[in-house]
Amino acid sequence: MSTITKTIWLLTMICFTLSGCTINEVVTAEETQLVVAEASPDESMLLDIGVVEFETGMEGSNDSGKSGIFEEIRSAEVRYLPYHLKTTLQGTGHWGAVRVIPSREAFTDIVISGAIEKSDGEFVTLDISVHDSSGEHWYSKEYETQTGISSYSESRDKREDPYQKVFNDIANDLQSYVQSLPPKAVSDVRKITELKFFADMSPAAYGEHLSVDDDGINQIVRLPADNDPSVDRLRQIRERDRLVVDTLNEHYANFYYGIAIPYHSWRKTAREESINYRQVKRSAMMQTLIGAVVLAGSLAYEANSSSYSKRQMQRGMQNIAIGQGLEAMMSGLSRRSEANMHRESIKELSESFGAEAAPMVVTVEGETRQLTGTAAAQYESWRRLLKEIYEAETGFVATPDASDADPVRIAEPTG
Repeated sequence: MSTITKTIWLLTMICFTLSGCTINEVVTAEETQLVVAEASPDESMLLDIGVVEFETGMEGSNDSGKSGIFEEIRSAEVRYLPYHLKTTLQGTGHWGAVRVIPSREAFTDIVISGAIEKSDGEFVTLDISVHDSSGEHWYSKEYETQTGISSYSESRDKREDPYQKVFNDIANDLQSYVQSLPPKAVSDVRKITELKFFADMSPAAYGEHLSVDDDGINQIVRLPADNDPSVDRLRQIRERDRLVVDTLNEHYANFYYGIAIPYHSWRKTAREESINYRQVKRSAMMQTLIGAVVLAGSLAYEANSSSYSKRQMQRGMQNIAIGQGLEAMMSGLSRRSEANMHRESIKELSESFGAEAAPMVVTVEGETRQLTGTAAAQYESWRRLLKEIYEAETGFVATPDASDADPVRIAEPTG
């Protein structure tokens, strides 16, 4: 083979190695159209929903280097994802009040719980379980999707999460299930929720209005008399309970909106890194094979060639290869640096949320009480206070004064 032929052959192989082996992966994200109510449903058939904080899905001895799961991210997602599910459900118009609840102790018609099986910016898998207030298990289902490049586009609808398909699927399945129930079954769920609240406040008076079978399912034995004066009082107390949960939801909302930007940026960066790794891995064998051919071709050159042009060409090809390698390496380091920065921001916000919610002030019978601690701790304190109200037999009646009737947050200190 002549020297000129060798040169052309080697240049061709080098160019193929540097450009032809690059695999550009383009994923188009699947979409699910959210089913929205076409007309306002009958209020008597609207069920309230409580979405409990998700479980992390992490093993006790999690090694982030091997699993790719970072505790600071997952600790944020267990609150962020339920809140976004809440906003999705609320936007359908099919439900009553939809809230993120700090624990299952909150009284609501439907309870949605879940575990995060996978979430790395590109893939998400949620294991969702749904129960009603009677204790009846409706269904459990695994939801998953893969995001696409458009999922993180600046031109996308910012109201939709990159994982939006999963949330729409959950909302559509839940609505489909409720539509399959007889109207009486839906009405009974609402009644059972109320009776469970009454029984919790006053076991002696209402503990026998419900029966519980061997499977832990509540059934209605009898309903309170229409002229029972304590029913109105308990309903007023329950309305206060709802207001407290709504106020606690402000805490979740602040976290959701506060963490949105760094969490979105982390997922976008993590997705890019994941795809980059997969592309490199996929092309590794091809690069190895072609590299061996190029090496063989380079060895075919005359080792002691005195041709100045040949030596310059060889140096040029080496510089190109080195430059490509450095560029890929620096790009990877830059992405990791960005991801670490976003993780630190998310960690700070998560720690702040977990440590303490803003104190809440409630006024009962002219007496001011302050609830402090985490969202769950505040709700637990509130539940004890509610029982005190009823047990004291004060004849509690909600006052028309909004400042006296509604729970309020203490303003955060400034400066």
